[in-house]
Amino acid sequence: MIHLFLAFTLALAAPLASAQMLADADLVDALRGGGYVIVFRHGATYPDQADTDPLNADKPGNETKQRHLNDKGKALARDFGDSFRNLGISVGTLATSKLYRAQEPAKLMRVGGVTTSWDITEGNQIVSPNENNRRASALRQLAATPPAAGRNNVYVTHKPNIIDAFGKDWFDVKEGEASVFKPDGKGGYQVVARVQADQWAVLASKFAKK
Repeated sequence: MIHLFLAFTLALAAPLASAQMLADADLVDALRGGGYVIVFRHGATYPDQADTDPLNADKPGNETKQRHLNDKGKALARDFGDSFRNLGISVGTLATSKLYRAQEPAKLMRVGGVTTSWDITEGNQIVSPNENNRRASALRQLAATPPAAGRNNVYVTHKPNIIDAFGKDWFDVKEGEASVFKPDGKGGYQVVARVQADQWAVLASKFAKK
């Protein structure tokens, strides 16, 4: 009887969860209206590079000691910016991790001035568990913070930060993938879309503003 009850409950919940998700024209229309938070995992990088001085990521010149975007990562970042302009989607806050592989795509997007924050910088094993937890909480708070009217906030961060903040459902988050959140105005949020990096250009080809 318990198993039947759970199955019935899940059957009722599934349509509700899917109904909250946005795709294609509905997603574009929603973003044009503003009010969403888009959290990116940075794009593809060179796999033979490493961060050799991560504790000083914001020190001038430190970017030479970090991983950089490869050509694919750079191209998809430019495509994202072009797509947003063609779709008529406005960006308010644009903030990134202190690491260069997150700053670089934000700059290549050319959708606004870029600021950086330790709150969304990958900590991994070089900071305390408490600090990693603090950063996860900070990213959730950003996802729950409504943008300025008519705009969408964009944050570029890292896979560990995204998983820590939003849970195991993001274990497969891809390079360049965007998670779109709708703040509820009460300190919470709902995820309304997950968009792969190469899909923005597809959306722009279908729904570009005339």
